[in-house]
Amino acid sequence: MNIHHLELFYHVATHGGISAAIRRMPYGIQQPAVSGQILQLEKTLGLRLFHRRPFALTPAGHELFAFAEPFFGRVLEMSNRLRGEEDTLLRLAAPATILRNHLPALLRQHKRKYPALRLQLHDANQASAEALLRKGKIDLAVTELEGKPAAGIHSAVLFKLSLILIVPRRMKVKSAMDLWRNGKPTETLISLPPEEVMVKQFHARLARLGVNWPTRVEVSAMDLIPIYVSLGFGAGLSLAIPGTKLEKGLRSLPLPQFPPLVVAVLWQKNLRPSSKVFLEEIRKRAAAVAGRVSS
Repeated sequence: MNIHHLELFYHVATHGGISAAIRRMPYGIQQPAVSGQILQLEKTLGLRLFHRRPFALTPAGHELFAFAEPFFGRVLEMSNRLRGEEDTLLRLAAPATILRNHLPALLRQHKRKYPALRLQLHDANQASAEALLRKGKIDLAVTELEGKPAAGIHSAVLFKLSLILIVPRRMKVKSAMDLWRNGKPTETLISLPPEEVMVKQFHARLARLGVNWPTRVEVSAMDLIPIYVSLGFGAGLSLAIPGTKLEKGLRSLPLPQFPPLVVAVLWQKNLRPSSKVFLEEIRKRAAAVAGRVSS
């Protein structure tokens, strides 16, 4: 098997087609040359590696990509390491809300220690983050846990956030249970989209209680929930986040029988020194947050 042909196949499989690969490859090459060399690779192997339109790897293509990806996927990383540039790179995955609202201050602090810091940030849930870790595409992930991380992935719980319902202060209820007496919800539910971990956990627990309370007002960001509660649209599913206060006219109802949202950091062994430093910075910040949660 020609190693150069294998490298071309790796780029084609990574980017989902020959045209896309040519635009993103680290060196210039014409499409006819790539097509010809891929055909030669398939002829050598006596196998078709992918379908052209629409692009899809065959079973043999998947097997060959799994073989080639660990090496070719880390060529740039090794090049940077040999030039002494590797330790300025931090590759991080997290859901967009965490990237936007919680990590910027930590990253700014990290940049003070590493002025030449280079960042690669990925919007990813737990499943996507674990896949990126296994492929060596990221160093760390901060994510909401839906289940136990896969074997070979290290994890540390950063903090646990209790679920709450936000309601108007004037609403005459003493507890959250009053909102679904006899299994019949009395208010419209406002929440994040159904694929969010906290929403999944909330509805799973309601189902065990025999309650069906579908979301009728769906918002894209948690800070919109109290706004729409104050406008009279219903009761909002949210989190008890340390340091945040509800607007005048609103109050929160605890949900003690519901599992908390668990936020954790994930990584694999052999972290680079700068990534280890950032991991410790995350854990220290989380310990401070956890202290406020328990106080």
